[in-house]
Amino acid sequence: MAYHTLRQEYMLMPPVTRAYTTVCLLTSIAVQLDVVSPFQLYFNPLLITQKFEIWRLLTPFFFFGTFSFNFLFNMIFTYRYCRMLEEGSFRGRTADFVYMFIFGCITTVICAWFVNLLFLGHSLTTMFVYIWARRNPYVRMNFFGLLPFRAPYLPWVLVAFSVLLGNSVLVDILGIAIGHLYFFLEDVFPNQPGGRRLLATPRLLKLLFDTHTEDPLYNPAPDERPGGFDWGGAGAPRVADADQPRENENQ
Repeated sequence: MAYHTLRQEYMLMPPVTRAYTTVCLLTSIAVQLDVVSPFQLYFNPLLITQKFEIWRLLTPFFFFGTFSFNFLFNMIFTYRYCRMLEEGSFRGRTADFVYMFIFGCITTVICAWFVNLLFLGHSLTTMFVYIWARRNPYVRMNFFGLLPFRAPYLPWVLVAFSVLLGNSVLVDILGIAIGHLYFFLEDVFPNQPGGRRLLATPRLLKLLFDTHTEDPLYNPAPDERPGGFDWGGAGAPRVADADQPRENENQ
C-alpha cells in the first residue's frame, strides 16, 4: 500500500522536477554506496579544460551531500520550489521552464569559473526560491513560527540563517544574483518602454517539450503552504511556512 502511494505521488510530480530530483537522489545514493566519489563530481575548471572531464559541467548540480539533515533540508527546498515554479508560473510551459533551468546552470557555471565553488546545486535552488518569491510577492510566511514576513524576503532570510549556522553565504548570494538577473530579463525589462523579451525560448525546446497536450486527469499536489514545508507531526518545526489565507482568519 505504501509503495503504491509513494509511486502515485512520484508520478504526480511534474516531469522536470521529477527528473532533476531523481538524478540528485541517485547521485547521493551512488556516493553513499561508494560507487562514485565526490572528487569525481565537483566543479574543477582545470580538469574540464585540460583533461576534458566535461561531465563536471553538470555533476556539481546533482550532488547535495551524503545523507544528513543538511541533505534533507536542501532536497526538500529543491523539490518544493522547483515543483511550485513548474506547476505555478510555468504551468503548461515546460519548454520555458527547461530554458530557465539551462539559463541558471550556464550562468552559475560562468560565475563559478571565477570563484572557488565546488558544488553548484545549492545556488540553483536559491535561484528557484528567488524567482518564486518575486512572482508571489503577497504570500505571507514565517520562519520556524517566529519571524513573519512576505515571500520576497525569503531568500534573504535564508542568507541570514546560513550566517547563523556559520556557513558561507557565497552560494546563496550567487543564486540570488542569478535569480534576479533572470527575473529582470524575463519579467521586468520586457514591460519597460522599448523593452523586449531577451530570453525567448528556442524553437527546438518548444518542439521537444511542448508538443504534448496537457493531461486532463493531472492533479497537482495541494499547496496549502506555498512558502515551505512541515517536518510532520504536532509540534514539529516549520521552516518558512506560509500563513493561512486571510479569508480563513476571518471565519
